[in-house]
Amino acid sequence: MTVREHELVLPLTESAVRSLAVGDTVFLSGEIFATAGLPTHDRLLRCLDGDEALPFDMKGGALFHLGSLNEEAEDGSHHIIYMNPTTSTRFNGHMPRLIEGLGLRATGGKGGLSAESAEAMTRLGCVYLSFLGGGAQIITAAIRKVTGIGWPEMISHYRIARIEVERLGPLTVGIDAHGNSIYDLTNAKALENRSAILARMNAARAAIGKP
Repeated sequence: MTVREHELVLPLTESAVRSLAVGDTVFLSGEIFATAGLPTHDRLLRCLDGDEALPFDMKGGALFHLGSLNEEAEDGSHHIIYMNPTTSTRFNGHMPRLIEGLGLRATGGKGGLSAESAEAMTRLGCVYLSFLGGGAQIITAAIRKVTGIGWPEMISHYRIARIEVERLGPLTVGIDAHGNSIYDLTNAKALENRSAILARMNAARAAIGKP
């Protein structure tokens, strides 16, 4: 697999997204949305149902599963102390609708997403970007400024932070817009290796048992 490196500026075009392949390395500059809350994802779905307005125009945006601790200054501005990825599979029940309903071009976090989400990404032209687990220092260093806080009445990790970033990364294309998943490939390779290892173990046991 040939790994390519991409410097991309948000918002992403569909053609830019579809040019990415599983395993590629990506650096992002521009504006992202970040939240780590299940209640927040529930609320986003209710927005799609018309129960309330979205806090931002998120159409065609990048929504990442990143928890952030943010604090408000006396002038009303917000500062993010740190930001770290959370596990995306927690949101498997939300993401297919959010990908299509918000027209997302990118999402991401840790651990990938379900096949249903991958199908939605293929239809729309959306990519899943994998963040380095425990890479809070690297991720936080890419923040240039907080441009908005959605639903500030929620606790810090549940708010939607709109953030301007510069060279956020390195991020890995975990699921591309063609239905390919690095997680599926990894699982298949692990099963393949498991079979080979078990075969060698069984052969070794048989050899030991011979007179």
